This record gives sequence, structure tokens and C-alpha cells, in this order.
Amino acid sequence: MSALAKTTAAVGCTVLALPLLAALIAAALLSSLLPGGTDAAASPSKHALDDIPPQMLALYEQAAPSCPGLPWTIPAAIGKVETDHGRHPTMVSPAGAVGPMQFMPSTFTAYAYPLPSGGQKPPTPWDPVDAVYAAVRLLCANGARYGRDLRRAIWHYNHSDAYVDQVLKTADTYAAAAPAPTGAAAQAVAFARAQLGTPYVWGGDGPSEGGFDCSGLAQAAYRAVGISIPRVAQAQYDAGPRLPRGVQLAPGDLLFFGTGPGAVTHVSLYTGGGRAIDAPHPGAVVREGAARTNSPSFQGATRPAVGEGGGR
Repeated sequence: MSALAKTTAAVGCTVLALPLLAALIAAALLSSLLPGGTDAAASPSKHALDDIPPQMLALYEQAAPSCPGLPWTIPAAIGKVETDHGRHPTMVSPAGAVGPMQFMPSTFTAYAYPLPSGGQKPPTPWDPVDAVYAAVRLLCANGARYGRDLRRAIWHYNHSDAYVDQVLKTADTYAAAAPAPTGAAAQAVAFARAQLGTPYVWGGDGPSEGGFDCSGLAQAAYRAVGISIPRVAQAQYDAGPRLPRGVQLAPGDLLFFGTGPGAVTHVSLYTGGGRAIDAPHPGAVVREGAARTNSPSFQGATRPAVGEGGGR
């Protein structure tokens, strides 16, 4: 690759926000599907869109990522079981639990901080924003982080195995089924995964150059299965085929990040279960971690594997 080409390629491989190393290590322990079959990055199913008020659906999706690896479908299912997403006529239980997520006041106080954006000051269990974020913190503190023990986390919300089963069953109905990857996409993922631990190299296209940068890794993964995509992240994003917002991601999809659709600076390869592989930045290695599709810098996704191994 020429010096000019390397410079152009490297422009498309700057990560805007790097996760903490500890978070990456912990994220690696998360399986592609969490207990109960719940996908951490699942799109809402038609049932979810019909059943959950739009404001509450947006709130569940916004709050869940504050506990890495927690699917939004879990707090949503709890909200359904407890008060039908705030539709209960009084939202007061015989035991004294109150609000849309049914907190005892003393328990709410333990999980009310830090104050979420859009919540009340002081926080109150009657406010949906305060209540949902507090519910996510309670789940996270009791096993939901990175899916370590999701059943235990839900059990701490209500000490009943039947309750846990009900929440998980409801959560499954809220998650849209992920499309099965094509053979080409699955092979591209396998290629990328085989590069884990390979050094990041600015403008790198593979082991012959000592490693990869982000777009070099994406291009090499698809070149390995006979699909030609452009070299730099912006061009890869522009080439598509672009996925509409809200479409369920599938393994092999390319995820793009930047300050805008015309300023894409990073690409990763989705592997399923809310995870992706990328070559992040100088001094790092090819890694697999959280897909970060909830990040403000996420610009969208493409699906190069539109056919079984055929190029465009």
C-alpha cells in the first residue's frame, strides 16, 4: 500500500470512545446469547412495539446499556409484569411497593443514584426515568452485568423462581428473532475471530504487514470469502448495502462510527449477541467486545454478504 493510501486508510480507523480494559475483559466472558435466549442487542419484536408505550420502550433501551450486557428486554419484561408499563390504575402494591417498577421506598433509595438524565430531583420511584434506571442498577448489582447470572439478578427483584421464569418468558417475546447469517457472513466472522490478538497496525492489511487497522480487517474478512468491499471505513459505509435503523443485526454485518454519516471514522464486524470484533487503535490488538450500537457515534450498519459468497 502506498504512503498516501495508508494515510487515507488510517483516517477511517480512529475509535471515538474506548471502553475500559476491565470492561473488555469482562465482556469477553459473555456468550453470544444470554440465559433464556435473550439477545443483548435485540431489536424490538412486533409484539414489543404493539405492547410497550413508545416512551417506555425508548426508556428501557436507553437505560439498559448502563449495565453492560443487560438486554433492554429484561427491565421491559419487569415493567410489564409489575405494572403493565405503568398502566396499573394505582401502581401501589399491598406490600407498599410503588411506581411503574414497583419499588419499596427504602430499596429505591439504595439504587436511585447517580441521577439519570431526565429524572426528578430528588429522585422518586414514581418517576418512570428514575424507576427504570434504579431497576437496571439493582439488576446489575445482583448478577446482570455481562450476563454473569441473569436469573439471580431477576430473583433479587422478586424472590420467586416463578417470577424469574415469567420475566424471562416475557423478555423473549419482546426480542425480534435475529436473522440467520449467510454462509459468507459466518465465514467472514470466523476469519475475523481468527485474527484476535493480532496487533493494530496503522494502514495494515494483514499479517504480512504486521497487523490490521479497522477497515483493513473488515476488508480482509470479506475478501477471504470472495466479497470485495472498499478499503476505508467511509467508503465501506457508502458502499452498503445499508440497513434501515431498527433492523435486527446479524453476524457479519459491519458497524460504522463517526461524527456523522459523512464523517465515518471506525468500523467493526458484528458477531452476534451484542458483540463485535474490531482493530481499535495504535497500541491495541484485534479484540471482541461490546458492539456499542447504543453509542451516540454509531452511524449505522451494512450487510456486505448479500449473497452466498458472491461479490457486488
